[in-house]
Amino acid sequence: MKQIYFIINPKARNGYCLNVWRKLETKLLEDKIPYLAFFTEYPGHAIKLASQIAAKDHEKKVIIAVGGDGTMHEVVNGIVKYNNITLGFVPGGSGNDFSRGFQIPSDPEEALSVILRLIKKEATIIDIGMVTMKDHSETYFINNMGAGFDALISHEVNHSKVKAWLNKLSLGRLVYVYFLLKKLFSYKCATIDLSIDGRRHILEQTWFVTVSNQPYYGGGMMIAPDAIPDDGLLDITVVHSLSKWKLLLVFISVFWGKHIQFKEVQTFKGRIVFIQSSASLYVHADGEDIGYTPLNIYVQTKKLKVLTRVGSMRETVLKERDSNELQ
Repeated sequence: MKQIYFIINPKARNGYCLNVWRKLETKLLEDKIPYLAFFTEYPGHAIKLASQIAAKDHEKKVIIAVGGDGTMHEVVNGIVKYNNITLGFVPGGSGNDFSRGFQIPSDPEEALSVILRLIKKEATIIDIGMVTMKDHSETYFINNMGAGFDALISHEVNHSKVKAWLNKLSLGRLVYVYFLLKKLFSYKCATIDLSIDGRRHILEQTWFVTVSNQPYYGGGMMIAPDAIPDDGLLDITVVHSLSKWKLLLVFISVFWGKHIQFKEVQTFKGRIVFIQSSASLYVHADGEDIGYTPLNIYVQTKKLKVLTRVGSMRETVLKERDSNELQ
């Protein structure tokens, strides 16, 4: 078995993740599974830890992130330039959209059992996205990135004490709903100049643009129902030219992926995406603040080895679609 490294964010979900790790550690010791564990101490620390683990002796290793999507985001950015790492995830945060999109159990102990079985098999090789900002800095995302209203909500969530309070009540996912309602009526839409693989789209009164590698974001919203992480394409969702009240209907329907039926919701697929806007807009990657528009996004095809219960995600999704069409 490859050497297993755990990177744990003890502060995820208001400290709940530390309890998660204690249970995982007990199971690892009982099963006599050798491992090394590292704890993050500050924002960005997981990037440094993952990079150091990957760079050391360049042998094949497994890094398992224990935390939320932000922890996974940092680990991805730490290992992206190395090809000797297989990536796993045990959910310990409040959103855990990675586990939804990559079919990892929501229960941490079940997730660990699945991961330990998958280590013995061939890992799935997936795409990721790369964002290049105006200052030429690069950030990678494994779930999705967004510009506009959704990025503003992420920004508010990341800088609020409300999230910690809701996490104590096991209602952490509601924090997105809270800030959506709080910011909805004061938000000013912008005109977006969107280019996808060389095709230009001018979209007025745009609420947000989301570029997805897998279906889920924001704690369970199915923003890109058709997104497949290993098809070589990114899925782009644009919400524009609709009233604030209708946006609430779109928001409610997004949990089931039905928002794409609204005429004000446009979807595209592409490999290279440029986003410019009439006003500077917040930008997030995997729910983490990364700056403001303008920016460029590029798909990085077959970039990461990931432990998931889906062998070929593209084949699985296509089979499910064919089955649904026959019914």
